[in-house]
Amino acid sequence: QLVESGGGLVQAGESLKLSCAASGRTFSSYWMAWFRQTTGKGREFVAATSWGGGNTWYADSVKGRFTIARDNTKSILSLQMSRLKSEDTAVYYCAGALSVGNSWSKEDKYDNWGHGTQVTVSS
Repeated sequence: QLVESGGGLVQAGESLKLSCAASGRTFSSYWMAWFRQTTGKGREFVAATSWGGGNTWYADSVKGRFTIARDNTKSILSLQMSRLKSEDTAVYYCAGALSVGNSWSKEDKYDNWGHGTQVTVSS
């Protein structure tokens, strides 16, 4: 089970940190990622991290502003978001998979999902 938290309403340029708490499985065995979704659109890849956290990948739209991290001792995935923009407004989901191959950005590779947390950035 994955449970996101930390969403909220912020102004453009501000920062926000999302967390995803995992339970019920061996967290360190899972590739983890963040996706986001706006009304009327499909889920968009944001960032992903490998099992140990040593490798990370980012969507071009968030590179340099967002940082994904994981704490396998606490089974927590985080997303530090800085210099937020209005276009970052979305519901953010954490996702996990035992293996994604080279397709870390593909939504259909992940079979464990949280319920999402709303992030709203006002301009």
